[in-house]
Order: sequence, then structure tokens, then C-alpha cells
Amino acid sequence: MATAAEDTSRDFTPMNESLPDLTAHFQIRHGLFRKELVVATLYELDAYGCVMKTDKVFEPGDTIVLDLIMKMPLDDICAEGISGLVTERRKHCSNFFYVIDFSDINIDKNPIQTEKLHRIREVLSKKQSLKSRRSPGAVSGIRQMA
Repeated sequence: MATAAEDTSRDFTPMNESLPDLTAHFQIRHGLFRKELVVATLYELDAYGCVMKTDKVFEPGDTIVLDLIMKMPLDDICAEGISGLVTERRKHCSNFFYVIDFSDINIDKNPIQTEKLHRIREVLSKKQSLKSRRSPGAVSGIRQMA
């Protein structure tokens, strides 16, 4: 019987590759005056949320404020201050995969943030398309046609 934390619309496996050139940055408070900046890899991203891998511990129901940063040759694309709700946690070796639902993505409230997130997804889609064309499977398929 599945619990509420396990029931989700996103179905991911820990063996998927991380998304190219995309990281999530967030801060964790340690005590009163000390904060730690954490850089985590992302494994999925859509308009409603993401899947993130980190060694930091969160519980389903926790809220995280993320800065999504897409590395680009000239100028990085940064969507800052995206609030997300942890809806699922899965342990993999010494790390955790977290399913995070974006809770305040609203084009009326913050059109710049929404546009940057859309731009990151657009560039990511193009990068993944190019990568799949260069994969060994695609090359062998072209050779078979020739």
C-alpha cells in the first residue's frame, strides 16, 4: 500500500542522468549565524516542479527556496527565489532524491521569474535533443540507413 509520500505524478529512477549544465542552489541554516550554500544536481524539470539529488536531509512537507542556474557559455540563466514543497524523498546510497513541487510559480505575480524558468526549460530541451542526436545509438541508426 502506497503512502502519501510515495504517491506522485513524477516517476523517476535513481539511474537517470542528471540534467546537463543545470544546478539548484539553496541555503541551509546551521545555528543562528552560519549558513551553508548547497549546490544540488537536477534530474527532472517541468513547469510544475523538479527532481533534485543531494545529501542534505529534508522531510516531505518541507519548503525549500531554490535558485535554478543554467550554465551557458556567455551569460548564465538564473531563476532565483523559486519556492518549492518537498513531496517525496527516496534514498539512494548516501544521497536522497527529492520530488519538489513549485508552489508559487504564477505568471501574474512574478512574470520575470516565470519567463526565466521557461527559458531554462527551453534551452534544456534543445541541449537534450542535441545530446540524443549525438548518442551512439543514433549514430548506429544512421549508419544502418546508409
